[in-house]
Amino acid sequence: MSELLLDPGLVVALLINFYILTVTRLKQVVYGVALQGVLLGLLYPVAHAGFLPRGEPHSLETVTTLRLIGLTVAIVVIKGWIIPRFLMKAMRIADVRSRLTSTVGIVPPLLMGGFGTAAAIVFSRSLPLAGGHASHLLIPSALATVVCGFLMLSTRREALGQVLGYIVLENGIFIFGLLLVEAVPIMVELGIVLDLFVGVFVMGIIFNHVSRAFPEASIEHLSSLKE
Repeated sequence: MSELLLDPGLVVALLINFYILTVTRLKQVVYGVALQGVLLGLLYPVAHAGFLPRGEPHSLETVTTLRLIGLTVAIVVIKGWIIPRFLMKAMRIADVRSRLTSTVGIVPPLLMGGFGTAAAIVFSRSLPLAGGHASHLLIPSALATVVCGFLMLSTRREALGQVLGYIVLENGIFIFGLLLVEAVPIMVELGIVLDLFVGVFVMGIIFNHVSRAFPEASIEHLSSLKE
C-alpha cells in the first residue's frame, strides 16, 4: 500500500523539479518549492508506515503514531508555510524584482536537469542496496532533486534564487532520509528540518542586508564585494 502512494508522490516531486527550473517568476518558484516541501512532508509517514514494527504493545504503537504525526505536521508547516512566508516577506521588504534570471538561460538548466534525472535513474540501478524498501524511486528522486538544487545554486543570478536552490538541495537530502527512515531516529530528522530553517533564516538576513545596498540582489554584486 505504501508503494502505491510513495511512487506517484516521488514522480510529482520530480515534475516539480522541472517546473522550478522552467519558471522565472519569483513567486511561482517559491510556491513550487513550498509545494514540494509539503509533498515530501506528507510522504514521510507513507514511507515510515512500511517499517513500523508489528506486534508492539498498544501504548507503544500509540506513542509512535503520535510522534509520527507530530513530526509530519512540523515538516509540512515549516516547509510549506513558515519558510515560504519568510521568503515572501523578505521579497517585500527588500523590494526585489519579480523575475529570476539565469547565467545560462532557461533551456540549458532544464536540459541538464533532464539529463541529471536520467543519469540518476541509471546510476541507482547499479547500487548494491538492501531489499525491502517501499520504492525503487527514492534514490533516483533524491539524486535528481539534489542536481536540481545545485543547478539553481549555480545558475540563478539573484540572491533569493540561491536560497531557493539551497531549499531544493535539502529536499533531495530529505528524500535520502526517507530511504533510511528505519535507521534514522525521529529526533535526527527533526534536527535536519530545524537546520534548514536556521540556514534559510541566516541566508534571508544576509539577503535582506545585501538587497538594501543593491536592489537587484544579483550574485554579480556579491562577487564584487569579495574584492
